[in-house]
Amino acid sequence: MKSLLIAFNLMTTIPLPTSKDWQGGDIGRASVWYPIVGLVIGGLTWLAWTGATRLFPSLVAGILTLIVWVALTGGLHLDGLTDCCDGLLASTSVERRLEIMKDPRLGAFGGIGLILVLLLKAAILAALTPETSLGILLAASLARWCILPAALLPLARTSGMGADFVAGFRRSFIFIGAVLPFGIALALGTRGILSLLAGALAAALVLHLAKSRIGGVTGDVFGMVVEIVEVVSLLAFVTRNV
Repeated sequence: MKSLLIAFNLMTTIPLPTSKDWQGGDIGRASVWYPIVGLVIGGLTWLAWTGATRLFPSLVAGILTLIVWVALTGGLHLDGLTDCCDGLLASTSVERRLEIMKDPRLGAFGGIGLILVLLLKAAILAALTPETSLGILLAASLARWCILPAALLPLARTSGMGADFVAGFRRSFIFIGAVLPFGIALALGTRGILSLLAGALAAALVLHLAKSRIGGVTGDVFGMVVEIVEVVSLLAFVTRNV
């Protein structure tokens, strides 16, 4: 129960009891629950989408749904996205890239990346139909599962959230956590499978970029993985002729 609460406390703003005795590695030990946390986030977002589409035009409904989605996570992964855009895309040394990623100020690359991801996600949400809207559940769960195999890469920084995550992580969590998003993908049929494959490929590309630019992963890289996988996996549900 402690690990489950830690997972929700870390990845959502849902008002649940807070564990006061966090120890080193608890973030990693809680990671087995990340796909379930993602499913809850996705479920609440889907409920918001359902209500908004009944009251407002599709574009307004998409934007309102996105606001709910961001509010549920407190912008945690978006922060990682902006830091990675600023750092990974900079033409400088590895050490300087890591310094940029740790800097709380928002740079040009980070601002552009943030705007593009939010615009694309809002547009996708506006384009969903009642039949394809369950893709929100898969996208949210799959994106958080993708953090688990990402933990197998080397750490680019020996301190911080990423290091604490790896300290408690177990390889078996990858297979345990996969049951939920893979099951959802199968239940959603062809689009679900396409979404799963597209999301996994997107995660692999982000991780390849991080490995080539800073030598490994950080907590910010995990956040970028979540945001990119959510967007790419959702695209499968608005693709024509599938």
